[in-house]
Amino acid sequence: MKVIIIDDEISVRNSITELLKESYPEIRIIASVSSVSEGFSAMHREHPDLLFLDVELPDGLGFELLKKIDPIDFKVIFITGHQEYALNAIKVSALDYILKPFDSDEFCRAMDKACQVIDHEEEQLKILALHENMQNKKVLRRIILPTADNLHVVSISEIIRARADSNYTVFVLSRGGQIMVSRTIKEFDSLLSGSGMIRVHQSHLVNVRYIDKFVKRDGGYLHLKDGSDIPVSQNLKKQVIQAIKDSLYE
Repeated sequence: MKVIIIDDEISVRNSITELLKESYPEIRIIASVSSVSEGFSAMHREHPDLLFLDVELPDGLGFELLKKIDPIDFKVIFITGHQEYALNAIKVSALDYILKPFDSDEFCRAMDKACQVIDHEEEQLKILALHENMQNKKVLRRIILPTADNLHVVSISEIIRARADSNYTVFVLSRGGQIMVSRTIKEFDSLLSGSGMIRVHQSHLVNVRYIDKFVKRDGGYLHLKDGSDIPVSQNLKKQVIQAIKDSLYE
């Protein structure tokens, strides 16, 4: 496997180099550079299998580099020290990442995943989803929902609701059908924050766009446009009502 490292911190590049030499001696580092422009030249010259890419570089964002490359025929692992919107966009696009400062265990988990599955078609889908999410930094637009057999690229506007099923989350879509993902609803609550999906109950997320009415009786519940009734927790009732009010001004 051929690897390119793009990060403006030489200490980070050196750490990745040492970890690769120590744990993955069969991997060949073909370039280690510090900017978008250098990275772009190295990509065209060397054609890597795997790219370690810093989110923020001196001459631009790492995301901008990926926009220039077509097709995406390599695996990407993002490097970032910032837990902010960009990291959320990476997560919902189902792309791999490591946080600075990173330890060897975290690094090896990301590397093992990259070595096991280098699927260029899947990576292309993930990058396309990331590009769309980065166009508008206020609202996430699409999410990758991975199942055993497929990567589902779903617009947030298509999701009516999501419900917890043990350690799984089931998404109900406006176009019909459901998608079950092996991740907890708590994770998706965090990932989809600010996207219009709101937590209304321990076991339920609801897309505010599909709320038909809030029914006060029986402890309070939401009647959705697909005909379903979703309970609202007492401790979340004020936030839910406020979210409904806020959606009227969007």
